[in-house]
Amino acid sequence: MPTNMKIKKIWKWLLAQIFRIFLFLSSHFISLNLVSFLSPYFPLIYSVISRKRAAVTMIQRITRLAQSLPLRPSSASKLGAYCYFASGAASSTQQLCKPSLKSPNVRDDEYADVEWDNLGFGIVPTDYIYIMKCSKDDNFEEGQLCRYGNIELSPAAGVLSYGQGVYEGTKVYRKEDGRLLLFRPDENAIRMRIGAERMCMPSPSIHQFVDAVKQIAQANRRWVPPPGKGSLYIRPVLIGSGPTLGLAPAPEYTFFIYASPVQNYFKEGFAPLNLYVEDEYDRASLGGTGGVKSITNYAPVLKAMSRAKNRGFLDVLYLDSVNRKNVEEVSSCNVFIVKGNVISTPPAAGTILAGITRKTVIEIAGDHGYKVEERSIPVDEIMDADEVFCTGTAVGVAPVGTITYQNKRKEFKTGIDTVCPVLYSTLMGIKTGMIEDKKGWVVEI
Repeated sequence: MPTNMKIKKIWKWLLAQIFRIFLFLSSHFISLNLVSFLSPYFPLIYSVISRKRAAVTMIQRITRLAQSLPLRPSSASKLGAYCYFASGAASSTQQLCKPSLKSPNVRDDEYADVEWDNLGFGIVPTDYIYIMKCSKDDNFEEGQLCRYGNIELSPAAGVLSYGQGVYEGTKVYRKEDGRLLLFRPDENAIRMRIGAERMCMPSPSIHQFVDAVKQIAQANRRWVPPPGKGSLYIRPVLIGSGPTLGLAPAPEYTFFIYASPVQNYFKEGFAPLNLYVEDEYDRASLGGTGGVKSITNYAPVLKAMSRAKNRGFLDVLYLDSVNRKNVEEVSSCNVFIVKGNVISTPPAAGTILAGITRKTVIEIAGDHGYKVEERSIPVDEIMDADEVFCTGTAVGVAPVGTITYQNKRKEFKTGIDTVCPVLYSTLMGIKTGMIEDKKGWVVEI
C-alpha cells in the first residue's frame, strides 16, 4: 500500500476516535454552549469518516443528542438536517448492491446457455456487475463484485437532473485456447479520466479501471462467446449518484461496470452502411462536450437518427455546428475517407470523440503504407471520395456504401479490393490473438 494512503487511513482512524471521545464527553461533561459551537463542524468531521461502518451509529447518536439538548435553533436545525441526509449517505454503499458471497469460480471451458449464432447487439444479463463509490472530495478505493441486478439511486442524483456522467466501452475476445483478451483498456481509462475532469467528477485511477475491467471479464467469462461468435461488450459507467437539488457537482460518485455478449452493432452485419448527412441538427459545438464520452452527448442525436431511419437510412453523418460545411462524425463512430493512397479523417479537436479504434486504425493504416491525414473535410469532398468507412469499439471498421446529402446520393467502393477489409482484418486479427501483437495493445486476462 502506498505511504500516502497509509497516512490517510491513519488520519481517518484518529479522527474517528476523537469524534467518539467528543460524543461521550458532550453527553456527560461538556457545556451545551460548546456543543452548540462545535455542531457546525460535524459535517466536516463526518465527511472524513463517513466510510467507516460506525458512521451510521455515530450519526444516530448525534441526532439523539441534538434532539435532547437545547441548542440554538439554527445549530439544531442544521445539525438535524445534516444527520438525516448523512445517515442515508453512510448506508448507501450497503443499499447499492449485495456483494457476492464468494469469488466467482468459472471453468475456462464453461459457457452460458446462449444461442451464440443469434446474438445481436443488445442487453443479455450476465452474472456479475462491479461497483465502486467515493465522495466528491475523496478518491476511489476498493470496489466489489455484485450479482447482476438493478442498483438503487436517489431520485435527486446529480446524473438524473444534470446529466453528470461519462461512460466507456470495450470488448473481451476468447482465443481458441480459451484465454481471454482485452484491447487497450488503458486507453479507455485515460479517456474516462479526461471526460470525468470535464464533467467535474473524480474518477478511478488507470490501474483501478483496468483491474475492475479484468475482474468483470473474469467473473463473467462464461458469457464470452466462442471464438468467431462475437465478444463480451463491457460498459464502464461513472455517474454523479449523490443527491443534489441545485446545479452543483454531486456529493457522491458511483463507478460501475456491466457486460453483455454481443455480435455486430448493425443488424445488417458487415453489409455497407447507408448514411444521411444531417444539416439541421447538431451533435456538438466548440467548447462543449463533444470531445468526451459524456452521457449528455447521445440523447440529442436520437431525434436525427429516428428521422433518418424513418427515411430508410441506417445512421446519420453530422456536420460542424458553425458553418455546417465540414464533416465531423457519425452518431456513435468516427468517419474516414479514402482518395487514392490517402486516408483522411476529421481531427479530434474538441467536437468529435477521440476514438480508440480511430487511433488504432490510423496507426495500422500507416503500417500498411497509406498516408493518413487528420484534417477538416468539407462535405463536398467526402461526396467525391473513392471509399468511406466508420470506426468504433461497437462497429469495428465498417464500410459505407452510400451517403445522401441534400437529396444527392453517392455510392462508394466496397468489397475485398478496398482499404476497409484490410484494416478490419488486421485489427480483428490483433484483437483475437490471430495476428501477433507487436504494439503491446492486447492484455490477457
